[in-house]
Amino acid sequence: MASKIIMYTDGAARGNPGPGGYGTVLISGKYRKELSEGFRLTTNNRMELLAVIVGLEALKNEGNFVTIYSDSKYVVDSVEKGWVFNWEKKGYKGKKNSDLWKRFLISYRKHKIKFIWVKGHANIPENERCDTLAVEASKKSNLKIDEGYENANNNDNMLF
Repeated sequence: MASKIIMYTDGAARGNPGPGGYGTVLISGKYRKELSEGFRLTTNNRMELLAVIVGLEALKNEGNFVTIYSDSKYVVDSVEKGWVFNWEKKGYKGKKNSDLWKRFLISYRKHKIKFIWVKGHANIPENERCDTLAVEASKKSNLKIDEGYENANNNDNMLF
């Protein structure tokens, strides 16, 4: 059965690139779930996008009506203005974060999604909570490896 879900997301990087994290808050009726994770080397945009992906992947059923609140113009505009669909048609040629955009589109197509851009650090409680989750996650010990980022950059630096 389709549910109405509200999702707030935020990403953070201490340095860009640097240690980073994401925070996601999912709300459906009386239910609430918070998700976060930190990575040793990543970018703010990757964490903003990963926050959305992880939130969508956490949904147990398909066909939900999901309203996503994000302070990332990168993420919101890429979807709402249709850029990501053009990138997909062109094989993501020359586009950063293609590994995450491919992953995003798999989950995106399972639901009815609407993005709403919100101003960051504007005292929107759930957005502030996501920011806290993201920053705290970026400061944890034993941070995960953002393989999509680190592998892409290692390949870019190869001289052969």
